[in-house]
Amino acid sequence: MRAYERLLKYVVIHTTSDETSETVPSTKRQFDLANALVEEMKTLGIADAAVDKHAYVTGHIPATPGYENAPKIGFIAHLDTAPDSSGENVKPCIHENYDGCDIEIGNGKTLSTELFPHLKNLKGRTLITTDGSTLLGADDKAGIAEIMTMAESVISNGIPHGAISLAFTPDEEIGHGAALLDIDAFGADFAYTVDGGAENEIEYENFNAAKAVFKINGVSVHPGDAKNRMINAALLACEIASMLPVAETPAHTEKREGFYHLTDISGDVEHAEIAYIVRDHDQSLYEAKIKTLRLIEKTMNERYAPGTVVLTVTEQYKNMIEKIRPHMHIVETAKRCISEQGLTPLEIPVRGGTDGAQLSFRGLPCPNLGMGGYAYHGPFEHVTAEGMDTSVHILCGIVKSYADGV
Repeated sequence: MRAYERLLKYVVIHTTSDETSETVPSTKRQFDLANALVEEMKTLGIADAAVDKHAYVTGHIPATPGYENAPKIGFIAHLDTAPDSSGENVKPCIHENYDGCDIEIGNGKTLSTELFPHLKNLKGRTLITTDGSTLLGADDKAGIAEIMTMAESVISNGIPHGAISLAFTPDEEIGHGAALLDIDAFGADFAYTVDGGAENEIEYENFNAAKAVFKINGVSVHPGDAKNRMINAALLACEIASMLPVAETPAHTEKREGFYHLTDISGDVEHAEIAYIVRDHDQSLYEAKIKTLRLIEKTMNERYAPGTVVLTVTEQYKNMIEKIRPHMHIVETAKRCISEQGLTPLEIPVRGGTDGAQLSFRGLPCPNLGMGGYAYHGPFEHVTAEGMDTSVHILCGIVKSYADGV
């Protein structure tokens, strides 16, 4: 079975995660795909395939006799889809021999070559899109499909290999995907997440990241008698926003440039809250951003009254590059396998996070590979059957490369 055929089965299973939930997984519906994958893995011959109470799916392919000393490789993708757009009642649309031009995908939406110039390079491929009413879920069900297809190819074709560990995790889209993976039981020396963009991408740098929330305590009195008494918490929230650099926002930054991203602002005269996510690839610049926020807290409390503004900073993840550098053979092997497919490896710093960052800091070096998809988290999401095929070949190439070194 080709990877895209698996994708078409997976995307119709609703698995959207919920960032307001306090359970793991954040939504029970993720078990629907998890359970289906366990059954499929068992039909492929992965005897120990299982799902735990938190919807983590794992399975192992034992080394080919004689290859027990080969490095133990892991492959990981995530079950959930992003809550940014509906993932329910997904209706994938297949456009064979795509002509590389603008395409009406439905619900009044056009997949435009002006907005997505790379579409011209997909001419002649089998393009898979949404119907314009939901996201597609290629992020990361395409990654799952490619890992499953690689596993099927390795097993059915008798490709010599070392031990292979597979995992499909919940809640990646809300930042919790790697938290409860049992790394010791997973049993890999290193791993790859398959959750990137174009099939020639490899990512091993990501943002240092934190969430910052200012809680503001105002003083509410009648506006007719407010002089020198009222402290309007909602206005103070606006004041805090005005103290940050206008150019250091997502809309004005790219590549390795960091930002402060205002995600939420709410309140009234008495109480207000303003929330940011803070990002930077450079550790020193990231720390400087956090210091700026703390300086704002201090300044506001000196300007008004102690306790008027309370800042809480929660670290979310770190740049994985410091954990990948000692193991650059992982990256070099992937680049070689990408080149063998006639592609130029594209090393991209992730302007976001990845399960691989958490796993790398937990002791499992884990860069991220592309899986052939584009425009994630919304109705313009798309992928090609041929791009997915190439990703499968790259995964198989990695398995072969480490077996050949025995």
